Amino acid sequence: MRTLRILTIDDHEMITTGYKYLLEAGEFEEFQVKVETANTFETGKQKIEDSARSFKYDLLLLDVQLTETHLEEPYSGEDLGIFARKVIPDTKIVFMSSFSDNYRINSILKNVNPDGYMVKSEVDEKSLIAMVKGVITSPPYYSQKALVAIRKKVSNDLLLDDNDKKILYHVSIGTRTKDMVDFINLSLAGIENRKRQLKVIFGVEKQNDLALVHEARNRGFL
Repeated sequence: MRTLRILTIDDHEMITTGYKYLLEAGEFEEFQVKVETANTFETGKQKIEDSARSFKYDLLLLDVQLTETHLEEPYSGEDLGIFARKVIPDTKIVFMSSFSDNYRINSILKNVNPDGYMVKSEVDEKSLIAMVKGVITSPPYYSQKALVAIRKKVSNDLLLDDNDKKILYHVSIGTRTKDMVDFINLSLAGIENRKRQLKVIFGVEKQNDLALVHEARNRGFL
Protein backbone atom coordinates (compact mmCIF):
# COMPACT_ATOMS: atom_id res chain seq x y z
CA MET A 1 0.00 0.00 0.00
CA ARG A 2 1.49 3.30 -1.05
CA THR A 3 1.81 6.34 1.23
CA LEU A 4 -0.09 9.51 0.33
CA ARG A 5 1.93 12.50 1.57
CA ILE A 6 -0.05 15.60 2.52
CA LEU A 7 1.18 18.97 3.74
CA THR A 8 -1.38 21.20 5.45
CA ILE A 9 -0.57 24.87 6.07
CA ASP A 10 -2.71 27.03 8.34
CA ASP A 11 -1.74 29.63 10.94
CA HIS A 12 -4.07 28.01 13.47
CA GLU A 13 -2.31 24.95 14.88
CA MET A 14 -5.57 23.46 16.11
CA ILE A 15 -6.80 23.27 12.51
CA THR A 16 -3.69 21.59 11.10
CA THR A 17 -3.65 19.16 14.03
CA GLY A 18 -7.30 18.37 13.40
CA TYR A 19 -6.72 17.67 9.72
CA LYS A 20 -3.76 15.45 10.59
CA TYR A 21 -5.72 13.44 13.15
CA LEU A 22 -8.79 12.96 10.94
CA LEU A 23 -6.91 12.06 7.77
CA GLU A 24 -4.37 9.71 9.33
CA ALA A 25 -7.21 7.91 11.13
CA GLY A 26 -9.42 7.87 8.04
CA GLU A 27 -10.20 4.78 5.99
CA PHE A 28 -8.56 4.76 2.56
CA GLU A 29 -8.54 1.52 0.61
CA GLU A 30 -5.68 2.23 -1.81
CA PHE A 31 -3.23 4.18 0.35
CA GLN A 32 -2.25 5.19 3.84
CA VAL A 33 -2.03 8.88 4.67
CA LYS A 34 0.88 10.72 6.25
CA VAL A 35 0.24 14.38 7.11
CA GLU A 36 2.84 17.04 7.83
CA THR A 37 1.87 20.46 9.14
CA ALA A 38 3.12 24.05 8.99
CA ASN A 39 1.71 27.10 10.75
CA THR A 40 3.50 29.99 9.03
CA PHE A 41 4.14 31.10 5.47
CA GLU A 42 7.90 30.72 5.88
CA THR A 43 7.72 27.21 7.33
CA GLY A 44 5.32 26.12 4.62
CA LYS A 45 7.51 27.59 1.89
CA GLN A 46 10.56 25.81 3.31
CA LYS A 47 8.76 22.46 3.38
CA ILE A 48 7.65 22.94 -0.23
CA GLU A 49 11.24 23.72 -1.25
CA ASP A 50 12.49 20.64 0.62
CA SER A 51 9.87 18.55 -1.14
CA ALA A 52 11.09 19.73 -4.54
CA ARG A 53 14.56 18.41 -3.71
CA SER A 54 13.49 15.04 -2.31
CA PHE A 55 10.06 13.40 -2.10
CA LYS A 56 7.10 15.20 -3.61
CA TYR A 57 3.97 15.90 -1.62
CA ASP A 58 0.91 14.40 -3.24
CA LEU A 59 -1.39 17.09 -1.87
CA LEU A 60 -1.15 20.54 -0.29
CA LEU A 61 -3.98 21.90 1.88
CA LEU A 62 -3.61 25.68 2.02
CA ASP A 63 -5.37 28.32 4.08
CA VAL A 64 -5.77 31.64 2.26
CA GLN A 65 -4.96 33.98 5.13
CA LEU A 66 -1.61 33.41 6.83
CA THR A 67 -0.46 35.79 9.56
CA GLU A 68 3.27 36.51 9.38
CA THR A 69 3.99 39.67 11.33
CA HIS A 70 7.77 39.85 10.88
CA LEU A 71 7.75 39.86 7.07
CA GLU A 72 8.04 43.17 5.23
CA GLU A 73 5.14 42.37 2.90
CA PRO A 74 2.01 40.28 3.40
CA TYR A 75 2.00 36.79 1.97
CA SER A 76 -0.95 34.47 1.69
CA GLY A 77 -1.85 30.90 0.92
CA GLU A 78 -2.51 32.11 -2.62
CA ASP A 79 1.14 33.17 -2.86
CA LEU A 80 2.21 29.75 -1.58
CA GLY A 81 -0.02 28.10 -4.16
CA ILE A 82 1.60 30.09 -6.97
CA PHE A 83 5.03 29.18 -5.60
CA ALA A 84 4.15 25.50 -5.30
CA ARG A 85 2.88 25.38 -8.88
CA LYS A 86 6.38 26.44 -9.99
CA VAL A 87 8.52 24.14 -7.85
CA ILE A 88 6.31 21.03 -7.44
CA PRO A 89 3.90 21.29 -10.38
CA ASP A 90 2.62 17.71 -10.09
CA THR A 91 1.45 18.19 -6.50
CA LYS A 92 -2.27 18.74 -6.15
CA ILE A 93 -3.45 21.86 -4.30
CA VAL A 94 -6.66 22.39 -2.35
CA PHE A 95 -7.55 25.60 -0.53
CA MET A 96 -9.22 25.23 2.86
CA SER A 97 -10.52 28.68 3.68
CA SER A 98 -13.13 30.60 5.61
CA PHE A 99 -13.59 32.86 2.57
CA SER A 100 -16.60 32.10 0.40
CA ASP A 101 -16.55 35.45 -1.43
CA ASN A 102 -16.83 34.84 -5.17
CA TYR A 103 -14.23 37.50 -6.01
CA ARG A 104 -11.65 35.91 -3.68
CA ILE A 105 -12.29 32.38 -4.89
CA ASN A 106 -12.21 33.32 -8.56
CA SER A 107 -8.95 35.19 -8.00
CA ILE A 108 -7.42 31.99 -6.63
CA LEU A 109 -8.84 29.92 -9.48
CA LYS A 110 -7.30 32.34 -11.98
CA ASN A 111 -3.88 32.64 -10.34
CA VAL A 112 -3.32 29.12 -8.96
CA ASN A 113 -5.81 26.86 -10.75
CA PRO A 114 -6.13 24.62 -7.67
CA ASP A 115 -7.48 21.09 -7.66
CA GLY A 116 -10.11 21.99 -5.10
CA TYR A 117 -11.53 24.59 -2.73
CA MET A 118 -13.38 23.95 0.51
CA VAL A 119 -15.05 26.55 2.72
CA LYS A 120 -14.08 25.68 6.30
CA SER A 121 -17.60 25.96 7.66
CA GLU A 122 -18.51 22.99 5.44
CA VAL A 123 -15.55 20.80 6.45
CA ASP A 124 -16.15 17.75 8.63
CA GLU A 125 -14.59 14.30 8.83
CA LYS A 126 -16.73 12.86 6.04
CA SER A 127 -16.22 15.74 3.60
CA LEU A 128 -12.49 15.93 4.36
CA ILE A 129 -11.95 12.27 3.50
CA ALA A 130 -14.22 12.55 0.44
CA MET A 131 -12.19 15.56 -0.74
CA VAL A 132 -8.87 13.68 -0.53
CA LYS A 133 -10.28 10.68 -2.39
CA GLY A 134 -11.86 12.90 -5.03
CA VAL A 135 -8.82 15.09 -5.62
CA ILE A 136 -6.45 12.15 -5.91
CA THR A 137 -8.64 10.16 -8.28
CA SER A 138 -10.71 12.71 -10.19
CA PRO A 139 -10.13 16.40 -9.45
CA PRO A 140 -11.39 19.04 -8.95
CA TYR A 141 -13.34 18.93 -5.71
CA TYR A 142 -15.35 21.91 -4.39
CA SER A 143 -17.56 22.28 -1.34
CA GLN A 144 -21.09 23.59 -1.90
CA LYS A 145 -20.41 27.24 -1.00
CA ALA A 146 -17.31 27.25 -3.20
CA LEU A 147 -19.37 25.93 -6.11
CA VAL A 148 -21.94 28.68 -5.64
CA ALA A 149 -19.21 31.32 -5.71
CA ILE A 150 -17.55 29.81 -8.77
CA ARG A 151 -20.81 29.78 -10.67
CA LYS A 152 -21.49 33.45 -9.99
CA LYS A 153 -20.31 35.86 -12.62
CA VAL A 154 -17.61 38.06 -11.17
CA SER A 155 -18.93 41.62 -11.41
CA ASN A 156 -15.51 43.07 -12.15
CA ASP A 157 -13.05 40.89 -14.02
CA LEU A 158 -9.98 42.83 -12.87
CA LEU A 159 -7.62 40.75 -10.71
CA LEU A 160 -5.21 42.19 -8.19
CA ASP A 161 -1.58 42.17 -9.27
CA ASP A 162 1.52 42.55 -7.08
CA ASN A 163 1.36 46.35 -7.14
CA ASP A 164 -2.29 46.32 -6.06
CA LYS A 165 -1.45 44.02 -3.13
CA LYS A 166 1.47 46.23 -2.10
CA ILE A 167 -0.75 49.32 -2.19
CA LEU A 168 -3.31 47.60 0.02
CA TYR A 169 -0.58 46.58 2.45
CA HIS A 170 0.93 50.05 2.70
CA VAL A 171 -2.48 51.64 3.10
CA SER A 172 -3.16 49.18 5.94
CA ILE A 173 0.03 50.17 7.84
CA GLY A 174 -0.53 53.87 7.32
CA THR A 175 2.08 54.65 4.69
CA ARG A 176 1.34 58.02 3.08
CA THR A 177 0.49 57.79 -0.61
CA LYS A 178 3.38 60.07 -1.61
CA ASP A 179 5.82 57.80 0.27
CA MET A 180 4.61 54.62 -1.45
CA VAL A 181 6.74 55.45 -4.49
CA ASP A 182 9.72 54.29 -2.38
CA PHE A 183 8.25 50.79 -2.15
CA ILE A 184 6.17 50.35 -5.31
CA ASN A 185 7.39 50.55 -8.89
CA LEU A 186 4.75 53.08 -9.95
CA SER A 187 4.58 56.87 -10.20
CA LEU A 188 2.63 58.84 -7.62
CA ALA A 189 -0.13 59.40 -10.18
CA GLY A 190 -0.14 55.68 -10.96
CA ILE A 191 -0.49 54.78 -7.29
CA GLU A 192 -3.32 57.26 -6.79
CA ASN A 193 -5.12 55.85 -9.83
CA ARG A 194 -4.68 52.29 -8.55
CA LYS A 195 -6.10 53.29 -5.16
CA ARG A 196 -9.19 54.74 -6.82
CA GLN A 197 -9.54 51.58 -8.90
CA LEU A 198 -9.18 49.38 -5.80
CA LYS A 199 -11.97 51.27 -4.07
CA VAL A 200 -14.22 50.64 -7.05
CA ILE A 201 -13.35 46.92 -7.07
CA PHE A 202 -14.08 46.59 -3.35
CA GLY A 203 -17.25 48.68 -3.54
CA VAL A 204 -16.04 51.54 -1.32
CA GLU A 205 -15.37 54.18 -3.98
CA LYS A 206 -17.04 56.95 -1.97
CA GLN A 207 -15.40 56.01 1.34
CA ASN A 208 -11.99 56.57 2.97
CA ASP A 209 -8.87 54.39 3.04
CA LEU A 210 -9.97 52.75 6.29
CA ALA A 211 -13.02 51.36 4.51
CA LEU A 212 -10.78 49.98 1.76
CA VAL A 213 -8.55 48.26 4.32
CA HIS A 214 -11.57 46.84 6.14
CA GLU A 215 -13.09 45.41 2.97
CA ALA A 216 -9.76 44.05 1.70
CA ARG A 217 -9.20 42.32 5.03
CA ASN A 218 -12.71 40.85 5.01
CA ARG A 219 -12.01 39.33 1.58
CA GLY A 220 -8.66 37.87 2.63
CA PHE A 221 -6.30 40.21 0.78
CA LEU A 222 -4.74 41.45 4.03
